[in-house]
Amino acid sequence: MAEAVAPANPRPHAVADGIWIVDSRPIKVAGGMPLPIRMTVIRISNGDLLLHSPTQYLDDLKSAIEALGPIRHLIAPSVGHWMFLRDWQRACPAAKTWAVPGLKDRAQVRKAGIRIDAELGDDAPAPWSGEIDQVLVRAPVFKEVDFFHRASRTLLLTDLILNVEPEDLPPFFRLMARALGILAPDGKAPAYVRALLKLNRGETARAAARLVAFDPERVIFAHGSWFERDGAQRLRRSLSWLLKA
Repeated sequence: MAEAVAPANPRPHAVADGIWIVDSRPIKVAGGMPLPIRMTVIRISNGDLLLHSPTQYLDDLKSAIEALGPIRHLIAPSVGHWMFLRDWQRACPAAKTWAVPGLKDRAQVRKAGIRIDAELGDDAPAPWSGEIDQVLVRAPVFKEVDFFHRASRTLLLTDLILNVEPEDLPPFFRLMARALGILAPDGKAPAYVRALLKLNRGETARAAARLVAFDPERVIFAHGSWFERDGAQRLRRSLSWLLKA
């Protein structure tokens, strides 16, 4: 489980019509590596907001987001992106919490007292069906649901690509990040995640092909510099290790 570093004063930043990102201060992951982390906010056609991979809760941040619309959905899109959910659930009791399959059964999640209301899969649920497509990427230990916002041609990933800027890391962790394959501009899934995904190569390759077929203009992920333009081309490059026959 990640340990939060002292928070900054993050605010939602518009990147497309109905899409905002919130870049928070880094978290410390295994080994103490500081890793940048990002939440994405989506506004669906009825005005409701989805918080994708909620980052550390702050009262001011909640107020800034609520100025965009009511917070109705909290999304834990991968097995590793749930650590801040409890505070958001307390602050937004009317919001429904969605998670990847099996997250509710994890001991850490149960111990933290996190409520999971529904599981996500390949089919979008009624609240955003027809507006957002979903792709479930799964392998042993690893699960992630990726989202494609049709109107803005924005693809949301979580840990399928990490693209951390070298200058954001101290020298030792820069070397570690290079070894893991997550340094910008050539970031991809960390080496251990790639190894897991290759254990389920047929299914994960088909899922990756679906993501590329969306032809996204932009690709936003939770860690590192996201793809603001030429999304499909850059996505294909980052996933080439999985797309190869």
